[in-house]
Amino acid sequence: MNPESGSGRLVLAGTPLGDPGDASPRLAEALATADVVAAEDTRRLRSLATALGVTLSGRVVSFYDSVETARLPGLVSALHDGATVVLVTDAGMPSVSDPGYRLVAACVAEGLTVTCLPGPSAVTTALAVSGLPCDRFCFEGFPPRKPGERRRWLAALATEPRTCVFFEAPHRLAATLADAADVLGPDRQAAVCRELTKTYEEVRRGGLGELAEWAAQGVRGEITVVLAGASAAQLAPDLDELVAEVNDRVAAGERLKQAAAEVAATAGISKKTLYDAVLAARG
Repeated sequence: MNPESGSGRLVLAGTPLGDPGDASPRLAEALATADVVAAEDTRRLRSLATALGVTLSGRVVSFYDSVETARLPGLVSALHDGATVVLVTDAGMPSVSDPGYRLVAACVAEGLTVTCLPGPSAVTTALAVSGLPCDRFCFEGFPPRKPGERRRWLAALATEPRTCVFFEAPHRLAATLADAADVLGPDRQAAVCRELTKTYEEVRRGGLGELAEWAAQGVRGEITVVLAGASAAQLAPDLDELVAEVNDRVAAGERLKQAAAEVAATAGISKKTLYDAVLAARG
């Protein structure tokens, strides 16, 4: 659908990760001239505007997870009336693990103009300083909070050849890294990037086991984790070793199907392939 004649436009504006000096002149101009500024945290928006020497002349509305759906009709209506709506989140690019996706989707469905004002990104910043391969990567958002779901999520990355970037809350980082070391191996390389661009920026690099021990002491701040992709050896697990692991678990009292399914999930192979291999080994 083509944009409607005379309609307004939604501007997704990337904001600094921490240092206001990273803001572009275009961001300052967009904030100063917008008819409406929708912000994840209006207090942070006003602090940023003060740091940039910008006076917010338009209407300011809150736009965070809990109110996102309720705010959509009013913002879409303003856009239909010709308003320029600038959407900002606390840091980085709106809609990337932040509020914004639903508004963008609503605007696209209505044929309204959506544009982007590029800015800092924690994903690419962490990737660049990680020291890990950057030619191919994937972004996984936040890991699941529940331990079981998180371990299954990590198991799915066991055979992912691309470098993986994800966010994590500081109070869950130690548990996530401990699970990662257990599921993916303590020597799998990673980088934990803390407080990027801020005064206490820190990048810790090493194996998952080493990083898990460091995080167990307590970590604060905004966290971005960069995880190395699976090596060629990790992409081709030793089937004989997996069969032996299943047999050990069955000898310890587990049901064969359950043991085969869990070992296969961790190894990133088909549970049927492993189950058939176990039966074949038994003759």
